[in-house]
Amino acid sequence: MSNQIETIKSLLEEMMEKMSIKADIEILENNESVQFVIKTEESGILIGENGQNFIALNHVIKRIIDKQFKNDEKFYFSIDVNDYQLKKIEELKNLARMTAQRVRYFKKEIAMEPMTSYERRIIHAILTEYPDIITESVGEGYDRKVVIKPYLE
Repeated sequence: MSNQIETIKSLLEEMMEKMSIKADIEILENNESVQFVIKTEESGILIGENGQNFIALNHVIKRIIDKQFKNDEKFYFSIDVNDYQLKKIEELKNLARMTAQRVRYFKKEIAMEPMTSYERRIIHAILTEYPDIITESVGEGYDRKVVIKPYLE
């Protein structure tokens, strides 16, 4: 695992260098995964509009690592830029809770905006705390979204 961690860190440092972005990379380890946090004053370039560059960066790094270590044990890691992902997760949790409250009050389903599979997973997970609410993903591709419904027995 330490070989993979060093490879990912080196890959991120090389990418930052080639993009002429001054950055420090912090490694945060826990039992389940490793998080690489890129600290930079040029985060806008790495995050992009609506996080598009951030999603692309994660995708590219994960594909490179999957290909390089395809025969090794599955290794879970995430990449963040100036805690962007952490803030995004908190925003999604708050949005999910507020929407669930609206569904409870009006007793009508509400379809959220289209989101990535990762974002949908966060919404589904946080709303498992609400026994009177059910969630469902609907749509195809980039139009896939979460629908939050009251649980009617």
